[in-house]
Order: sequence, then structure tokens, then C-alpha cells
Amino acid sequence: MFPDLTTICEPVLRLSAFASVFIAMALLERAFPKRKLQFSAGSRWTTNLTMVALGALVVRALAWLSTVLAVPLVAVAAADLAARNHWGLLAWSGLPPWAQIVIAVVVLDFAIYLQHVVSHRIPVLWRFHRMHHADVDFDVTTAVRFHPVEIGLSALYKVFWVLALGPPAVAVVLFEGLVNACAMFNHANLDLPAPLDRVLRLLIVTPDMHRVHHSVLRHEHDTNFGFNLSIWDRLFATYTRAPSHGHRGMTIGLPAYQSVEPTKLGWSLAVPFRRSQRGE
Repeated sequence: MFPDLTTICEPVLRLSAFASVFIAMALLERAFPKRKLQFSAGSRWTTNLTMVALGALVVRALAWLSTVLAVPLVAVAAADLAARNHWGLLAWSGLPPWAQIVIAVVVLDFAIYLQHVVSHRIPVLWRFHRMHHADVDFDVTTAVRFHPVEIGLSALYKVFWVLALGPPAVAVVLFEGLVNACAMFNHANLDLPAPLDRVLRLLIVTPDMHRVHHSVLRHEHDTNFGFNLSIWDRLFATYTRAPSHGHRGMTIGLPAYQSVEPTKLGWSLAVPFRRSQRGE
């Protein structure tokens, strides 16, 4: 039997897991920093952490609307609806619960990889995603720097995949916890020993692997799209082993926004609605 999520305070679990991983990564990157950051925590951390709060409000609003409208607008609600109606490929598969959970986590991870690729390819989606890339430093707070509109669109995107798959709700909760934890790990300004990095990136995305994705060079930031598993970038030829200028010599962010502006909350919220500049 799967755990009954009605007996679990899912937002509390999510917040507890987030806070634990965030604090751990913040302490580790302070003790073992990879790069010297350009800006002090101050307004930059305030902006990035405000983004995660705004994103959480969007998800909570969608969850509330799911109950009011009886239409799933978040992944957990979609999993509950699929389970009650026996919808989805996994629900029809007859596989044991553990296998359904493993398959669901892997397939949803591929879905997030695909979403990330598309967000770089489709101009209207890039407008919102570029706020994440505009950060001129790279640390654990970059992991949560996503525009609230992008968070809402991502929630709706995951609903489609969950309804098609019909995974157990516990698999969805587990996946979302993993993707948040892995994002904070692979965005950390953390100097992992090279041998450890080589071993870890055989399975998961490491900070050195994902930092390449935040390069100002277009041919680098259009690679290494994975969040959890590193296999997708290798399978689909979007893998770059290291930045051409080295991890300490590379420039982070977007060429058009190499200034203090991306550290400001108002600027960051408004950037999707600004006219595109050359060098983005």
C-alpha cells in the first residue's frame, strides 16, 4: 500500500526538506567555495529567496483552485485524481508499487529535462526563464531564482505528465523533493574534489556540470540541461564536460545583464516583459 497523503502535511514536509538542504548547501559552499562571488548576499539573496516565496504562493494558489474547481492544477492533485479513476500507463501496468515509483521518478526527471530544453528554444518561454540565467553569481540561491509565471507554467506542465503516467502520489511527492534538493546541490558554489565530481556525475548532475549551463557563452549555456540525472544530456548530445575558460575564469549570467540590476527584485520580476537585448 502507498502512504495515505491525506494524513501527511505535504507543505510542511516540503518546507522542512527544502530548509534542511538549503542550510546544508549554504554552509558547505561557505566552507568550500568554488568561486569568489561578485556581489554580497544582501539584495541578491533577498531577491532570490523572495522568488521562491512567490513561487510557493503560486503553487499553493493552484492547489487551492484544484480543490475549488475539481480540476488538477498541481502534480499531487493530478496523481490523486488519476489514482481514483485508475488513469495512466503505470496504473494499467500491473507493476509492483516500488517499480511504479522508480519509473515515475525517472520519467518525470526526463520530463523536466525536456521542459528545460524547450524553455531555451521557445522565445516566449525564454523570456521568463532568462530571469534565472540573469543571475551574475552562482550559488544555492540561484537554484530557487525562477519567475513566478514560470513556476506556474511548470506546475501545469507536470500535471499533463502525471495524468498520462498515473503514478502513485507518493512518487510525485518524492520526485518533487528530489528535484528541489538536487537543484540546490548542483547550483551550490561548492568546490567538490575532482575525483568525487567525476564519480557523482556518472549518475547525478554536479555543481561543476551545471555551472557550465550558466555560462555567458551561448554554446555552453545551451548544454547541461539536466537537474537530477545526468544521463539525459549524454543521451541527447547536450553534454559539455567543462567551460572553455575554466570554472574560476568563466563569466556567469547573460552578456546583456552584467551589472547589479539582476540582484534587484523589481528588475527581476519585470525582465520578462522588457524588450530583448542583444547578447541575451
